[in-house]
Amino acid sequence: MPAFNLTPSGPPTFILNGIPGLEAAHIWISIPFSMFYIIGLLGNFMVLLVVGKEQTFHKPMFLLLCMLALTDISMSTCVVPKALFIFWFGFKDITLEGCLTQIFFLYSIYDMQSAILVIMAFDRYVAICDPLRYATILTNARITKLGLVGLIRAVLLILPLSLLVQRLPFCANHIILHTYCEPIAVMKVSCGDTRVIRMYGLVIALVVIGLDLTLIGLSYGMIIRAVLRISSKKAHRKALNTCTAHICVMLVSYTPILFSTLTHRFGQGIAAHVHILLANLHLLVTPMLNPIIYGIKTKELREKLGKYTCRT
Repeated sequence: MPAFNLTPSGPPTFILNGIPGLEAAHIWISIPFSMFYIIGLLGNFMVLLVVGKEQTFHKPMFLLLCMLALTDISMSTCVVPKALFIFWFGFKDITLEGCLTQIFFLYSIYDMQSAILVIMAFDRYVAICDPLRYATILTNARITKLGLVGLIRAVLLILPLSLLVQRLPFCANHIILHTYCEPIAVMKVSCGDTRVIRMYGLVIALVVIGLDLTLIGLSYGMIIRAVLRISSKKAHRKALNTCTAHICVMLVSYTPILFSTLTHRFGQGIAAHVHILLANLHLLVTPMLNPIIYGIKTKELREKLGKYTCRT
């Protein structure tokens, strides 16, 4: 191997290759990408508009929906516009600073969204298990403070990851086989030791996914126990119906992340383009489906969305 391939260079400019093996189909892939992105933006901005304009919606559950909508908009916008520029115009260059910025914001938003889902589970627990004290336990101010705690946790967890990636040495190969700066894809083009970053990535996965799913599981365990104590079947259905939207959103949010994490670590036989397509679909489908799920399952929101849609 020539010597220059082993010599770390200065801050590099990376090449985001897009979806390896499917370069010829980039234009066709961009069609569903752009459609899903636009639908997701419209749906989430509509939720923000309706909740902002309707005074009766200025309460904890709808404040949480707004937080979720903001994370959905931010998450897809971190990645999709750059991916579309790659597909349409072949603009593949991204600087190290741009790459680190993308990693920081994207994974901070992932973390923040997970924290919001935990708060939503707690909201449902209080609404079902202690309804008489709901208004005093969960105020708008308290929800805002919990959201701020989730944001601080996200920054404290993801900032060290970005700094660790920044310290990596990069040699001759600057081609990232992905549509965005995914940390594992970036580590593959480094000529340094990446064990510390891999271990820290595992810690983040355990803290964010493991801890948050445990807290959500505990909340729903107590909800199920409380519901089983209710003798009326009608009350059973009403209580569980208040949780269905949140359960659907959790499945949509966590299933792709868990699958992607497991396949990256244990699915070495899966083709690279499958990994990348699944990672991108999560960033597109989740923001698109969340407002649809809540629009269908939340009667008040559904009625107001219908009113504003008909007006326009």
